[in-house]
Amino acid sequence: MLTFPHFTPHFDKSQWTLPQVLEHQAKTIPDRLFLQWTDKNPAISYAETNRRANQMAHGLAALGIKKGGRVVIFMQNHIDFVVAWFGISKLGAVEAPINTAYRGSFLEHQVKICGADTAIVSEELLDRVQESIDKLPGLKRVIVWSPNGRAASLPKVGACQVTHFEDLYAKNDTNPDIAIAPNDIASILFTSGTTGLSKGVLMPHAQTYFFAEEFSQMMKLTAGDTYHTAFPFFHANAQFLSIYPTMICGGRVVMYERFSATEWINQINDSGATVVNSIGVTLPFVFNQPPTPRDRSHKLRAMYSVPTPFDTLAALRERFGPIEFMEAYGQTEICHPFQTPMEMNAKRPKGAAGVLVDQWYDVRVVDMDTDLEVPEGQIGELLVRHKQPWTLNAGYSNMPEKTLEAYRNLWFHTGDGVRRDKDGWFYFVDRIKDALRRRGENISSFEVEEPIREHPAVADIAVVAAPSGVEGGEDEIKACVVLKPGATLAPEELMAWCESRMPYFCVPRYVEYITELPQTPTAKIQKVRLRETGIANAWDRVKAGYRLKDEIAREQKRRTK
Repeated sequence: MLTFPHFTPHFDKSQWTLPQVLEHQAKTIPDRLFLQWTDKNPAISYAETNRRANQMAHGLAALGIKKGGRVVIFMQNHIDFVVAWFGISKLGAVEAPINTAYRGSFLEHQVKICGADTAIVSEELLDRVQESIDKLPGLKRVIVWSPNGRAASLPKVGACQVTHFEDLYAKNDTNPDIAIAPNDIASILFTSGTTGLSKGVLMPHAQTYFFAEEFSQMMKLTAGDTYHTAFPFFHANAQFLSIYPTMICGGRVVMYERFSATEWINQINDSGATVVNSIGVTLPFVFNQPPTPRDRSHKLRAMYSVPTPFDTLAALRERFGPIEFMEAYGQTEICHPFQTPMEMNAKRPKGAAGVLVDQWYDVRVVDMDTDLEVPEGQIGELLVRHKQPWTLNAGYSNMPEKTLEAYRNLWFHTGDGVRRDKDGWFYFVDRIKDALRRRGENISSFEVEEPIREHPAVADIAVVAAPSGVEGGEDEIKACVVLKPGATLAPEELMAWCESRMPYFCVPRYVEYITELPQTPTAKIQKVRLRETGIANAWDRVKAGYRLKDEIAREQKRRTK
């Protein structure tokens, strides 16, 4: 049975905390370049990164933030985001990054569930916090960040203490004298809910380190590598599959504000990137761009591509050169129990995510109703246990019932359907849970349904996934709506209602009005039947020419840059 090759981590298990890794690198390779904000700016060294993180830690401590405190980061990609993350970690506090598209109940739920009393907020996002401040009684401090270095003014945000981000850079740049253990909580990252609200994953320091370590082993990272990332820093991909692995290996990471298919090949060339990640439709979007003379002039050697577009691999390599397209399977809660060894990548079967990392994990594939193992080759729910303490999540923040449910029978239940072939390759098949994934964002159907249910014309609502029509394109969102007797609701009116209450990527593309939702004898909605009906009878906002305000604003912002 094939398994992932055993490996020795770069750091001893007692050092699996972000502060210890950063301080070690700052001491042993102080002048080596680490963080670079776009290819237009100079990179800063490991020593300088450590110095800024120390200043940030002392500045946060002066505000009263202590070990174990939770700090929301609600800001767009920037090098200051990474410094804030590192500074929070140096204090032994907990970073809780939140999606910058969130507003209203989405934002309120996550701030409350992580228990944060402090939020670092981009100046352009402050209005969303102000709108929700009456529903955030636990929030005591707001730190205002501006891309221009200092916010023009400090507005009132309820009764919160409001501070300039720049003022957090204290004169003291020594390492804080705070003992931080691998089992201490480092981060709370949010993952989609299933039939309920999204959950904040409690990630110990050992888990965030190991996530990065095993990824560095799969991608064979070295100090000579340069990582390119343009994915949101509030996701695990940028943090634990780009920036942190680079730090462990002593390499350089070049960061951008957002992914751009049109600028991708120029960024890869101008940054000197050797490694990059792709998720969902990003690689197909890149491939759909017109060929350029720079398509093969880059230094790229490997790409983490989930899912790997097997049907276009030959064409991709013909156009971009002999790149290794690597794949693995994981979740924020469990890191990567399946990875593809680079030396086996050429023989990876179509659709396979990887082989078991058996040095560090036990897994079972079971019937989701009984937890009994299913025969080889059959689809079942993946259950996971770790062999090294603290390398899986420590539960869900302020959701003890959800934690117990996930860890029932002393195994973590992923909610994902997988199968294993006779050789040991594992295949991700589908989400058993009722969640969706669109353009790299995990979306809770429940969180989309609830704001729609509040519309006075809506009697009932079910949100399901619809095919995107693009390989690796994940899902589009379809809303199946039951109206109240005698009520009418134009799809455009529903879109406007959704736009004001949810992130742009959660607004349904398809709307279908139906007389009733199909149910089981126990009154559970049969979403499988709603998915099977497809989109033939649904209103399509793209075909109708309806454009979301956020999409228009993002396009205008790109044009002005």
